[in-house]
Amino acid sequence: MLSTPEVKNELVRVPVQRTAERMAEVATVLRVAGGLHSISGRIALEVELHTPQIVQRVRKDLAELYGVRSDAKQLPPSTTRPGAPQFLVRVIDGETLARQLGLLDQRRRQIRGLPNRLTTGAQPELAAILRGAFLARGSLTAPGRSASLELACPTSEVAMALVGAASRLGVDAKSREIRGQNRVIVRDTDAIGLMLGVMGAEDARARWEELKRARETRATANRLVNFDDANLRRSAQASVAACARVERALEILGDGVPEHLKYAGTLRLAHRESSLDDLGARAEPPLTKDAIAGRIRRLLAMADKEAETRGLPGTEASLPDMID
Repeated sequence: MLSTPEVKNELVRVPVQRTAERMAEVATVLRVAGGLHSISGRIALEVELHTPQIVQRVRKDLAELYGVRSDAKQLPPSTTRPGAPQFLVRVIDGETLARQLGLLDQRRRQIRGLPNRLTTGAQPELAAILRGAFLARGSLTAPGRSASLELACPTSEVAMALVGAASRLGVDAKSREIRGQNRVIVRDTDAIGLMLGVMGAEDARARWEELKRARETRATANRLVNFDDANLRRSAQASVAACARVERALEILGDGVPEHLKYAGTLRLAHRESSLDDLGARAEPPLTKDAIAGRIRRLLAMADKEAETRGLPGTEASLPDMID
């Protein structure tokens, strides 16, 4: 199976050389997983992350791109839940950095969505945005009935910005609010594979395609098995019904049944599991499938007519209860 940590471990190793892409990625990580807080009158920028590798990547980008020193610490186990972020990265004097990243507006308020310069960037920057969002708050559910790739977002505006970025890269994503949490969701298995490739997780994309093909193969095999089973059940029911009606027809007609029709009926009862082709081949002399079917059909019609004349139940009255 392909897990969320495996995808993040691959993404965190994706080499990015262009400054614009690095800036887009780190700004998205800080917006999706971070927040601005006032500490002793100063604006601090804090972000909670899942792995030491992601922490190292963010701190390296902050130092090399903005000359900012950041602190990192592991969160106490008592404050975390399974799957929750384990590390905190903090920039104490973060106002200048927040303005450089585009996370503050003119009134020193945190923006609701993503910086406009990011969402209007070129395709490599859009891919970096999606990669940053997944590193910050992404999750992947392997191929199956509920296969999905999701990005948890702090606001609906962030979610819509990510949907727009994905759309410009050809990925069909939707924004949903689930239990009070804004999420960007990709459910189509082909779109998920494309999303993994767009973000730079090529190995994960290859494994995803393998898992998808294996699931499709199993599903096809199951459909064929179910189809065969259904056909066998229908054939068995049809055989039981035919034999029951023939027995009733011979009972109704008694000695008045024409010999050639009686022969076809007794042949049917003697070989209950055989097809009409097989019955024709067993006849002496051999008969065609249509000839056997015609004789049995005339036998039943004659018996039903006789039963109606005598006020008796017809051949269908003998059908077992399980026959539809």
